[in-house]
Amino acid sequence: MEEQIAAFVTYLHNVKNTSQNTELSYQRDLRKLCAFLKARGIERAEDVTAVSLNAYIRYLEQQQFSAATVSRNVASIRAFFHYLFREHLIYADVSERLKPPKVEKKAPEILSPQEVERLLSQPGDHSPKEIRDKAMLELLYATGIRVSELIGLQVSDVNMQMGFIICHDRNRERAVPFGTKAKVALTEYFFKARSALVGEPDQGTLFVNYAGAPMSRQGFWKLVKHYAQKAGIEGDITPHTLRHSFAAHLVANGADLRSVQEMLGHSDISTTQIYAGAMQDHLREVYAKTHPRG
Repeated sequence: MEEQIAAFVTYLHNVKNTSQNTELSYQRDLRKLCAFLKARGIERAEDVTAVSLNAYIRYLEQQQFSAATVSRNVASIRAFFHYLFREHLIYADVSERLKPPKVEKKAPEILSPQEVERLLSQPGDHSPKEIRDKAMLELLYATGIRVSELIGLQVSDVNMQMGFIICHDRNRERAVPFGTKAKVALTEYFFKARSALVGEPDQGTLFVNYAGAPMSRQGFWKLVKHYAQKAGIEGDITPHTLRHSFAAHLVANGADLRSVQEMLGHSDISTTQIYAGAMQDHLREVYAKTHPRG
């Protein structure tokens, strides 16, 4: 089945224009299924049955994987077997009746404006690293872009004069504005810090580490954790928390959902609508904690 999995991933890439992360996710899920089936003497796709697929899903649940993880595996399996059936590589789509578990949608974690202010005020201006960190945090909150988009930004993607950045994905580009504070932090970074960090003079990546190479997701994740701890912010704060907070704060201050959807790069507005509910839940929680009769 390994060759068929490879062909399926190639199909996703060439025909469906999926992202690299999506392709790796499908590949990882299907290889785990392949190993499970192989241990039970099933090595050909045409020998897989609905019973063996259901056994694998039960196995995942017994291993206490989350409902979201099991649901993602079901989606990967169904997409793969649908592809095999459409390509006439199997006689029947045995995944057709495979049902994912119900996934309870959790409200996104958001910071209050005061918590964001404390977090963004942590990096100083005493070293190139602190100046870079300040610029990254300010830009992330100012634009709500994904971490992968932040660390993938090129110098040429930043228009300082007009105050916007260009984000790229496989299907399109989008322009996202940023405000005065992010502009000030970026200006400081360009003129006071970047040249001290960049190894190669022709390095086009906007944010680099001490080695002059592009920042990694893990490196930035640790950076956020460090400053959140310094700011005394409790909870599991991740870079995505700033994206959630950006969106929720815009909605709370009257931004229309379509504009927020465009800035976030959501393909479906229903994904953006969660921020309206999240902000209402947050306000109710604050009210309950602080109002004398809450």
